[in-house]
Amino acid sequence: TVRKILHEELKMKKVCGKWVPKKLTPDLKFVRQEMCSYLLERLNEEPELMANIITCDVVSLFQYDIQTKRQSMDLKAPASPRMKKAKMSKFEFKVTFIVFFDIKGIVMTEWVLEDKTVTHTDSLKVLATFQKQVRVKRPEIWKNKTWFLHHNNALTHTLSVKRYLATGSIPILKHPSYSPDLAPSDYFLYPKIKSALKGTRFKTTEEMKQKSAELLNTLTKEDFQYCFTQWKKRMEQCVAMKGEFVEGDHQL
Repeated sequence: TVRKILHEELKMKKVCGKWVPKKLTPDLKFVRQEMCSYLLERLNEEPELMANIITCDVVSLFQYDIQTKRQSMDLKAPASPRMKKAKMSKFEFKVTFIVFFDIKGIVMTEWVLEDKTVTHTDSLKVLATFQKQVRVKRPEIWKNKTWFLHHNNALTHTLSVKRYLATGSIPILKHPSYSPDLAPSDYFLYPKIKSALKGTRFKTTEEMKQKSAELLNTLTKEDFQYCFTQWKKRMEQCVAMKGEFVEGDHQL
């Protein structure tokens, strides 16, 4: 049969296109490898560190997006390079929110006004609210001052925000640039929400917000534990591959 010829004789399989934000230069690969090595070393010395990390990102969801990566799957031979595809925008409106989560679950979500980008003023307000939420929802790490904020360069990097972070009020765990494959929000949370919303045409932003909030509430503690376990594995893969992009985990 055709299936037998393709899969058994030609050894071909269906694969999804892989998003790559930027072609990695040798310097970027080195930084990625060094940062992963540093964090892995700390995790080996301090196993409890992973439970003290809160990660965050800005998530944007569009009114309607037609084709998923799985829908764009194509056949590839074993020696063929992985297919890549360009990003496309197809929407009338979008909703944006900033989400903070850790190995236990969601710590905080903050919605951004419709059609508004996240400014330095927004970032400062969100950070202040975030600190209050950590104090309430994660009192043990707040009291011991053992927590860290990790973000995929999501918050506006203006002087005022950098100064606020530099006060020591919010200890930062650095993240390498152009590395969504190493950001829990990019390889775990965003795909979870986006895949569930694919093919649904929303009439209002409120409808999108409600559905997104419902999806976040369906995530279990085990989901987040798996996410952070995969984070460590991805860092190990990045080091082993000398800073190259880490392939996706389709079980997420």
